[in-house]
Amino acid sequence: MKNKSYIGLSFIILVFGIIFIPKIINRIKNGTVVQGERIDAVSNHKTSENGLLTIGPAPSFELTDQNNKKISNETYKGKVYVLEFFFSTCPSICPIMNKNMVSIQNEFFGNPNFGIASITINPEYDTAAILKEHADLIGVKSSNWHMLTGDKEYIFNISNKGFNIYAGENNKVAGGFEHSGLFALIDKDGNIRCRKDKFGNPILYYDGLEKKGVKAITEDIKKLLNE
Repeated sequence: MKNKSYIGLSFIILVFGIIFIPKIINRIKNGTVVQGERIDAVSNHKTSENGLLTIGPAPSFELTDQNNKKISNETYKGKVYVLEFFFSTCPSICPIMNKNMVSIQNEFFGNPNFGIASITINPEYDTAAILKEHADLIGVKSSNWHMLTGDKEYIFNISNKGFNIYAGENNKVAGGFEHSGLFALIDKDGNIRCRKDKFGNPILYYDGLEKKGVKAITEDIKKLLNE
């Protein structure tokens, strides 16, 4: 029985060698030992002199701000801006995001080349008037910080399909909506930009809940303003 087991194992090893070893040797020769969709995608991103990656164009949008003005991605053309998804009655992560975004606003206050876009995911409640009250409440001072509302389906498409930053309704969670605490960074040309993680992969978006993420995006805003 042992001999039969050894013979079977040897046969499997032999088949493996015949099928796979030539492929491995060929990949070593071609320098493609490590492959995969993520690595291929990373290699397609351009890295600028300041070390920031260009992920690609940010999605287009047109919405209404807290002053009842139509605002689109074209409004931010020539500006570096940070974009988030939130809602005014959020009882969990939004107050933290608001506080951190205000600190970013204050860091660059008075710079005409910097802006913020805060898009509500509960537009049926968050009208322009409500967003105006919320802006005053949290300390929005910059004329380039637009709190945006519009059609709910349209906004969810911008979030989930455009930026791929999750937002959705869930009546089982506090507030009735759930979303990430991520901040997107967009450059003067309308491209999503980011830094690399310690493994050399793009982080894509910045953590808007932790001091580390706020510090990182603040540093990278300065880099983009100097481009």
